[in-house]
Amino acid sequence: MSFMNKLKNKLKNLNPKNEVLSGTTVALALVPEAIAFSIIANVSPLVGLYSAFIIGLITSIIGGRPGMISGATGAIAVVIVALVARHGVEYLFAAVVLMGLIQMTIGFLKLGKFIRLVPHPVMFGFLNGLAIVIFTSQFAQFQTPDGTWLTGPVLWIMLGFVVLTMAIIYILPKFTKAIPASLAAIVVVSAITIGLQIPTKTVGDLASISGGFPAFHIPLVPLNLETLSIILPYSLIMALVGLIESLLTLNVIDEMTETRGRGNKESVAQGVANTVCGFFGGMGGCAMIGQSIINVTSGGINRISGIVAALGLLLIILGGASLVEKIPMAALVGLMFMVAIGTFEWASLRIIKKVPATDVIVMVIVAAVTVVFHNLAVAVIIGVIISALAFVWQSAKRIHAKVTLDEDHVKQYEIVGPLFFGSVTAFKEIFDYKNDPNEIIIDFTESSVRDHSGIEALNATTKRYAKLGKKVHLKHLSEDCRLLLDDASEIIDVNYWEDPRYKIPLNQLD
Repeated sequence: MSFMNKLKNKLKNLNPKNEVLSGTTVALALVPEAIAFSIIANVSPLVGLYSAFIIGLITSIIGGRPGMISGATGAIAVVIVALVARHGVEYLFAAVVLMGLIQMTIGFLKLGKFIRLVPHPVMFGFLNGLAIVIFTSQFAQFQTPDGTWLTGPVLWIMLGFVVLTMAIIYILPKFTKAIPASLAAIVVVSAITIGLQIPTKTVGDLASISGGFPAFHIPLVPLNLETLSIILPYSLIMALVGLIESLLTLNVIDEMTETRGRGNKESVAQGVANTVCGFFGGMGGCAMIGQSIINVTSGGINRISGIVAALGLLLIILGGASLVEKIPMAALVGLMFMVAIGTFEWASLRIIKKVPATDVIVMVIVAAVTVVFHNLAVAVIIGVIISALAFVWQSAKRIHAKVTLDEDHVKQYEIVGPLFFGSVTAFKEIFDYKNDPNEIIIDFTESSVRDHSGIEALNATTKRYAKLGKKVHLKHLSEDCRLLLDDASEIIDVNYWEDPRYKIPLNQLD
């Protein structure tokens, strides 16, 4: 397809009104999130807001997944708490710069594609755990600054507007999709509380969000190995956590839009965004699945929505703070409750009895780790490891042999299943070394040698037969197996490459 045809298709699918309205909704939803994550990281709320603006703008322009929203996130905030507490905010800015450089390197090396190796049960667990985290994180809005729960009329007013927000978001799309339901809910609830002067918790109760343009700032840290030793561990963890969350979010948006993003391009974009963010006094960040889902479901599937969201956030900081600070938190809590409900994979509950027990265990563990530790990267890594071990165990149990003996007393073992480190023990136990005839055929028509452990197993088997004065032929090895074994010619005797025409077996032994 020519460039002009691609451009025409993009313009055909573009709906500027939906993109702008969706971006506006996201900008409003970003404010309390950025403030909350800043508080977690023990930095000024403006640090989180500037991060959301810078990262959101750059990734929207050059990222690999149009429609995906990035900004300051809780996953990064949790990692940097200790760094800020021990060394101060300047070391944080330096760590964010290094984080970005690491992410760009990963993108340039095209390592982002490996995120597609994440098993489906891990994705289900990730989404379910994240949905629970999004839902429970809103409970803080039902508390006073000293940590006590709201009671009486204040609580009922808050709950009433939360329910009203959720009802509007659920019902409005059934009648019209002219404007995003999320934005309509925020406007309606805000109009009621402001117009009737109903006392309730607002965005302004969290912190002031008024400020100026983010200023260029070189981190004030010594440029030496000691500084590197301090920030490198944090930078590496932030880079990996950020990319894992971003690329998993990319996969989710891919499924929602039935399109495919570019993981390596997104990795580079995240790196550029975080590097710039560090030089403008930001705390770093990554993709935000909640805001990304809000954006896509509101009609923002192109780059315009992300750009509008970032610029809208900047306009709020520069001049719209006084108005946005009057938005009731109940509206934003209701919005995030609906995001949590939409994020949860309800289908995973219906298939529990239809999938292997290992998959169910993986889903539960990944969700539990996500909820308990709020660390999506660790949860995903644990899930992948468990899935990989389960796969290895199941593959190891599959190896067996069909044993036949022809009229010339040549015994043939037709191996079924892969020969690799997990199956070598079972492979060696297949053979009856002492009682086998003087000529043995090991047929690999339905098998293959996968690794060095498999080579060693073949070597041990052939040597054991050789000590008994018996000859072994390797038959029907695939080309890749032959190359693997050729590289280990010192282990496998080349005399075993014979592949003569064998007679049809007379009887089936196993």
